Amino acid sequence: MLKQRTIEHSVKTTGVGLHSGRKVELSLHPAPPGHGIVFRRVDLQPVVEFPVDAAIVGDTRMASTLVKDGARISTVEHLMSACAGLCIDNLRVDLSAEEIPIMDGSASSFVYLLQQAGMQEQSEARRFIRVKRAVEVRQGQGAAEKWARLEPFHGFKLDFFIEFNHPAVDGTAQRAEVDFGKICYVQDVARARTFGFMQDVETLREIGLARGGSLENAIVMDEYRILNSNGLRYEDEFVRHKILDAIGDLYLVGHPLLAAYSAHKSGHGLNNLLLRELLQQPDAWEYVTFDESDDLPPLRQSDKAYSAD
Repeated sequence: MLKQRTIEHSVKTTGVGLHSGRKVELSLHPAPPGHGIVFRRVDLQPVVEFPVDAAIVGDTRMASTLVKDGARISTVEHLMSACAGLCIDNLRVDLSAEEIPIMDGSASSFVYLLQQAGMQEQSEARRFIRVKRAVEVRQGQGAAEKWARLEPFHGFKLDFFIEFNHPAVDGTAQRAEVDFGKICYVQDVARARTFGFMQDVETLREIGLARGGSLENAIVMDEYRILNSNGLRYEDEFVRHKILDAIGDLYLVGHPLLAAYSAHKSGHGLNNLLLRELLQQPDAWEYVTFDESDDLPPLRQSDKAYSAD
């Protein structure tokens, strides 16, 4: 059967929050079957726990932020994306500050950390949320319209379109599709970095965002070009990072999805609205597990993230 997974050993790292600019220590610990992924603010007394849940996603300006009991943990999407990509179901995440460290701006540092901890299969079956009929959310009109949709699919794939009207972005592919049955998350998604524009930096910092941003943890552009000396990691790194974000945002539902996700200029806020819309329609989804005799969803043999007994 497709089993739940956690990590074998505890690991930790330190870094800086992209938006807060504050130093933070992050430690990852194994968790028992059925525990789920739970973030903890261990710098607070008493400690505040944040079980991943679409309903506690609060601020979605430039990141996904969990809010509970007056406390918050922001920029969770890259670590959540890495957990989704490596099929981690159960994990305790301890933090010494309010924001997950940005590391290099992608999910690759978290992938490395999780791989260093080792993967541990557990005794219980992995529980999926299978989408049974299409669910969609839309905002804006005309050229400003954006939308996100989930449709039935025996597997998990994402199709994303971006539009920024910037020479550096326009010179790359603005649409990409990632099918978890065909690609290796570690190689094909995890290294895509977040990006931003120099002209927006001062405005963002005035409202408390992007205070830890730099060329070391983001693709940065002026009005015409990319400022990073090493250029892009993927030819379509901009849209690929939006897919990386969406994988993390969607995993905040608490279980892996069996669905086809498609989006047009979506972001953290719209992704969360999509999950909330799905959960509000009980006839649109169901919980499923898979035994040996079942019609298993496509396996990602390339990174051996799944296994079946």
